[in-house]
Amino acid sequence: MWTEAFLEYLTLERNYSLRTVEEYRDDLNAFESYYKKVDSTLSWETIDGDVVRDWMVSMMEAGRTATTVNRRLSALRTFYRYLLKRDWIKVDPVRNIQGPKKKKPLPVFLKESEMDRLLDGEFFGSDFLGKRDKLIVNTFYVTGVRLSELTGLNNQDVDLWGGVIKVTGKRNKQRIVPFGRELEALLRTYLDEKSSLGMEDGGAMFVDEKGERLTNVKVRNLVRHYLGMVTTQKKRSPHVLRHTFATSMLNHHADLESLKELLGHESISTTEIYTHTTFEELKEMYNQAHPRA
Repeated sequence: MWTEAFLEYLTLERNYSLRTVEEYRDDLNAFESYYKKVDSTLSWETIDGDVVRDWMVSMMEAGRTATTVNRRLSALRTFYRYLLKRDWIKVDPVRNIQGPKKKKPLPVFLKESEMDRLLDGEFFGSDFLGKRDKLIVNTFYVTGVRLSELTGLNNQDVDLWGGVIKVTGKRNKQRIVPFGRELEALLRTYLDEKSSLGMEDGGAMFVDEKGERLTNVKVRNLVRHYLGMVTTQKKRSPHVLRHTFATSMLNHHADLESLKELLGHESISTTEIYTHTTFEELKEMYNQAHPRA
């Protein structure tokens, strides 16, 4: 049998693991079972692209994920390349077949009510570290900066009078991000206290109790801690706050091009994923509110 010869080739010549070979066997057996149910006269030689496409559709309709379908299609593609190489077939029916695109997961974000509860509540201490932590969470939420961008901020990057921060993003590309009066007030309080404690020598904006620049790990952990006070969702990272910023901006009628610049995206297509998020929120609201939804 061709399939057995192919599996032996994977084992002996390609040195595939037993587990991988068995996965190939299962995928090929699944396809063979399918096409024989469609037409008992079909064989590996007489299969055409339409049969392969119909198989893909049947898997998607049965609830298989794009990842599973693509894996099975990959096994079939490798098998037919082997048959062509052996000159056992003349035409590869999988050659022009495109697998289904994987759905990009929607960004995880917090509701505005959750952020209001966190930032307006009494979750942060009144000491230096508490003020610093509140400022950090606010900065993520108000500016949408990335984790590395926040920890890389220096004192001179913050213009209190102009209400902007200079952010150094990916590939050292710099951008200017504005902020409002609430963040300005928190910044002034934090900087005053930092100065009184003699922590300005290093130049880093966000520092620990020793005056040393905060690490990404430290900031990630403290954000996770505070977000856990207002949400039960598993993802509670600084990037969730970046998503929250972007979603809030769009919900309050910011245009995509402006949001792209604020986030430091290279392409508008990257920013467009947030439109899907706001649309999902709109659908949820519709389903809850409309009597016939």
